[in-house]
Amino acid sequence: MEEMCDIVKEGDIVLLYFDENRKFLVKVRSGGRLDSDKGYVMFSDVIGKPYGSFVKTNLGFKVYILKPLLSDYIEKFRRITQIIYPKDLSFIVFISGISSGSIVVEAGTGSGVLTATLANFVKPNGKVYTYEVRKEFLEVAMRNVELAGLKDYVVFKNKDVRDSIDERNVDAVFYDLPTPWELIDVAYEALKPAGSLVIFIPTIEQLSKTIAKLREHKGFVSIKAFDTMVRQYKTVPGEVRPNTWAIVHTGYIVYARKILKH
Repeated sequence: MEEMCDIVKEGDIVLLYFDENRKFLVKVRSGGRLDSDKGYVMFSDVIGKPYGSFVKTNLGFKVYILKPLLSDYIEKFRRITQIIYPKDLSFIVFISGISSGSIVVEAGTGSGVLTATLANFVKPNGKVYTYEVRKEFLEVAMRNVELAGLKDYVVFKNKDVRDSIDERNVDAVFYDLPTPWELIDVAYEALKPAGSLVIFIPTIEQLSKTIAKLREHKGFVSIKAFDTMVRQYKTVPGEVRPNTWAIVHTGYIVYARKILKH
C-alpha cells in the first residue's frame, strides 16, 4: 500500500534535523539556505520533498525534513519567565479534561508556554482567554503563540485577574500565579458546574495554603495534589540507561472540580 506523504511547500515552517543537538526550525523560501557546522542546505532542495525524507548538505551530511510539533516550537520560544515543563504540561491538560471546543481561562500568561499548549488542544472550535498584568510579558507571549501558529485560538488580556474573570461558564480555569489561594472565588464564579480548576505552584507553603482554601470554600470536590517525574533514557546501542542528568521536581499541581453550593 502506497504511503500518503505531505509535501513541503514554499513558505512552510519545517524542522531540519541532523541530530538532537542540531535541529533547526526554519521557514523555507526559494533562494534561502541554512548554514551549519555540517555544511549548508539550500531551501530550494527542501521545497517539493515529502516530510520524513532527507536532503544532503554541500558537505554530504544527511538532514531529515520533519513537520514541527508543538514541542519543537516551544523549544524556540523566547523565555522571560520560568516556564512549565512538558512533563507537567501534559499532565495538566490530561487532568483538566479539556479537548477541541473547550473554552478555558488562564491567569499568569508569562512566556506563553501553557497558553500555546492549551490552544493546541482546544482548537479549532475552542478558545483560550489568558490574563497577564505585565504588558511586556504579554507581548512576548503573543509573539511566541503566533510562532506556533495558534494565535487565532487565544484572546490576550492585559488585566489583573484579581479584579475578576470576564468569562462565565468556562470548562476550565488554570492558574500559574504567586497567591492562587486568594483567587479561589474568582475561579468559582467563572467555571461552569463540574468545571476543572488546575493550579501550578512551586513551593510546599503555597500548596498548603491553596488546599486549605479550597477545602474551606466548600465549592469544590475531588481536591488533589500532584507532582510529576519523568526520566529520559540514553538510547545509544550498548549504552541504554537513564540519563545522568534529569529535571526532577519542578512544581506542584493542584486539581479540583466545581460543585453547586447548597
